Amino acid sequence: MAGSKYAYVRNFELPDPLLPGTFLVCRLDGHSFHRFSDEHGFSKPNDERALRVMDAAAQSVMEEYKDILLSFGESDEFSFLLRKSTQLYNRRHAKILTTLTSYFTSCYVFHWPKHFPDTPLRYPPSFDGRIVQYPSAREVRDYFAWRQVDTHINNLYNTTFWALVQQGGQSTTQAHATLKGTFSKQKHEILFSRFGINYNALPEQFKKGSVLVREIVQGKRDKKDSSRDTMAISLVHCDIIGDAFWDARPHLLVE
Repeated sequence: MAGSKYAYVRNFELPDPLLPGTFLVCRLDGHSFHRFSDEHGFSKPNDERALRVMDAAAQSVMEEYKDILLSFGESDEFSFLLRKSTQLYNRRHAKILTTLTSYFTSCYVFHWPKHFPDTPLRYPPSFDGRIVQYPSAREVRDYFAWRQVDTHINNLYNTTFWALVQQGGQSTTQAHATLKGTFSKQKHEILFSRFGINYNALPEQFKKGSVLVREIVQGKRDKKDSSRDTMAISLVHCDIIGDAFWDARPHLLVE
């Protein structure tokens, strides 16, 4: 195609390649979701419908982009791990980030009516994103451990906070003051002694978040005694801090 005299403006478009040989983690966060959750009547401290919408959107993203091997979600955020060898969009930072963010957002809107049939969207939800590059499997594991620890810390605080408000009759200001400076053990004690809530018995999804993982499915042997493995996405709510999860899935962190 012949160029025009205006084509020089393309010289201002700078290349933005991500480093080769690094794991890519794309984390998406809901923008102003405190307001969004209030406007749409989310249950406190956890709304299972809202979490299911997030899970469904994340699964759709993984189905669309095969180089995403693992994703982890809590509240209004999801983190996606792309294989170290990915050449998605030639590893162009802006292209990967904007496409994953926009596709996740559109999938969130697409799946919303299924999980909130009686609550139409009052305004469009939005998400922001970032991509972080990690050089080895150790940093990747520590990243996801960090997010799962964060899930536990936030959920324990929110569960105790909303128990004080909804069942204890405290204002939000009073509840914050009650919890100021408390440790995990003290929050457990408040829940159990005042409200009869055994935190350890709450759903694992609330405490550990959602893990969507691309699993290897062993293929069936045919008449020629050959088989072909396939990949399937599984949703689990389990510990990803210890070794067991990763040892069972070495394909996630192939160097």
